[in-house]
Amino acid sequence: MSQPELIIPELPGIITASDIELTADGLVEWQLSSGMIPWFPGGHADPWNHIEAAMALAVSGRIEAAEKAYQWLVDIQREDGSWHQYYLENEVEQDKLDANVIAYIAAGAWHHYLVTNDQGFLETLWPVVDKAIEFVLELQQPRGEILWARHADGTPWSFALLTGSSSICHSLRCAVAIAEHLGQERPDWELSLGMLTNAIRFHRDEAFAPKHRWAMDWYYPVLCGALTGEEGLAHLASRSEAFVMAEKGVRCVSDRPWVTAAETCECLMAYLSVGEVDFATDLFRWAQTLRDTDGRYFTGLVYPQLEHFPGGERSTYTSAAVILAADALAEASPASGLFSKHANLPEIMDVTDRKPSLD
Repeated sequence: MSQPELIIPELPGIITASDIELTADGLVEWQLSSGMIPWFPGGHADPWNHIEAAMALAVSGRIEAAEKAYQWLVDIQREDGSWHQYYLENEVEQDKLDANVIAYIAAGAWHHYLVTNDQGFLETLWPVVDKAIEFVLELQQPRGEILWARHADGTPWSFALLTGSSSICHSLRCAVAIAEHLGQERPDWELSLGMLTNAIRFHRDEAFAPKHRWAMDWYYPVLCGALTGEEGLAHLASRSEAFVMAEKGVRCVSDRPWVTAAETCECLMAYLSVGEVDFATDLFRWAQTLRDTDGRYFTGLVYPQLEHFPGGERSTYTSAAVILAADALAEASPASGLFSKHANLPEIMDVTDRKPSLD
């Protein structure tokens, strides 16, 4: 199968294709020989943000570097299908097994296939995705939510997180897409997806630990495709004043003037998914305040002091979020709608007539 023609995303008056390529080159420069992409040189990596960076590399045409990143995950996947939460170059830093982090391999694998049309890549990653999703779904509760994590000894955490379960919802939908494409039957995944979506839509207050001050808990139910159309738009409108700082970006938390480029770019894709193209474009423009001269992006900015935080940090996951947001807005790559055009993913089973047993 031939690879689709690569079009580097650009948004006239905001960011050029050359700007995107410079940012992508920064990701390649900080990638380790193992394939691991740390947050910054000498820092740790987590599989979720590592995959985000691999996606950004792919839409920027750095296919070899992206596939090297996925090979690192293949090489270090545990027998039970999981990965640890944080890795340093030569050791595990945090051994917790975070369900959201583990599930994200499905989103990454499907994204890479959409960009490259590489059937062999998808077939190679299928056993990795299959094991990871099975590990994650063992943490699903009767109501539908998925517990946050397991300790390294296998003991599950006692609560679920809305952001994490929302991200898993999208990853699980990508996993179903992969299974369907490869002719693999996973009806249990489809049911689990329906139950999880139902929990996010109708049981947010009781199913998940309260994290209301965090922006991700606000926009992730829309970003993942659980809340769509008018429902998604109303949900975003309900707390936009708490999180959006006009002409600046999206706060990390509602009670602090900390704007982050990653949250701003993720949030704009949520707005894009409900048709708010102009506002999504504004958010992307505001995120460019955090661009550095070498194409990398500062993680955050504190107002009114205009101090970069934490400690002047420039992070690979922030650069990756910018590239993916640019791709979504420009509709440049075949994967550009993965986070904003949810109708392109498999339909979610309606389980609203099922009464969950909470015994």
